[in-house]
Amino acid sequence: MFETFREDLRAIQRNDPAAKSVLESVLCHTPLHAITLYRIAHWLHTRARLPLVPRLISVLAHFLTGVEIHPAAKIGRRFFIDHGTGVVIGETSEIGDDCVLFHNVTLGGTGKHRGKRHPTLGDNVLVGTGAILLGPVRVGSNSRIGANSFLRMHDVPPNSTVIGIPARLVKRDGARVDLALEPTELPATAIPVPDAAERGDTARARTGGGPE
Repeated sequence: MFETFREDLRAIQRNDPAAKSVLESVLCHTPLHAITLYRIAHWLHTRARLPLVPRLISVLAHFLTGVEIHPAAKIGRRFFIDHGTGVVIGETSEIGDDCVLFHNVTLGGTGKHRGKRHPTLGDNVLVGTGAILLGPVRVGSNSRIGANSFLRMHDVPPNSTVIGIPARLVKRDGARVDLALEPTELPATAIPVPDAAERGDTARARTGGGPE
C-alpha cells in the first residue's frame, strides 16, 4: 500500500503544476487524502470484508475532502483527481491506471440496473470538469471526456475525444470526426430493472388484473 501511495503522490507531481513540493502535496492536496482513505477503505472492504467500517471511512473522506468514492469501486494505480470537490465515484465503477478526473465529475448509475451499474474507464483516461457519465458505459483507454459532457448509456472507443450534451465523438485515432456514439452493450452482470409502469403491469398480470 505504501508503494501505491508513492505512485499516487508522483501522479500529483506529474499532473499538477501547482504542486511545488512533495511535502506540500502530502499536507495540502485534499484529493490525495481522499484517494488514500479510499484505498484503506477498499482494502478493508475487499480483504478484511468488514461490513460497516469501510463506509464510515468513505463518509469521513467525503466530509473532509468533498470527494465521494464508494469503498467497493475499483481504481487502478497512479490515480489523480484535480481539485476534487464534487467528485462522485459509484460502487461498481472501475477505473484503470493513470487516469485523471477533474472536479464535479460523476461516475453514476441510471437507476435502471442492478449489479454492474456504473462506468468503466480504461487506462490513461481523462474526464473533464463537470462531466457526467451514467450507467455501465465503457470508456476506452487513452480517451478524453470534455468538460460538462453528458454521457448516458453510450460507449466511448479507445483513443477518442468526446464532448457535448449529449456527448458526441469529435476525434478518433488522431483524426477529427463528428459521429454519434454507439449504445452501451450491457455486460452480463448488469441486470435491467423494470420501471414502475412495467412492474405494475407485471403485478397485474400475475394477479389476473387488467390495465387501469
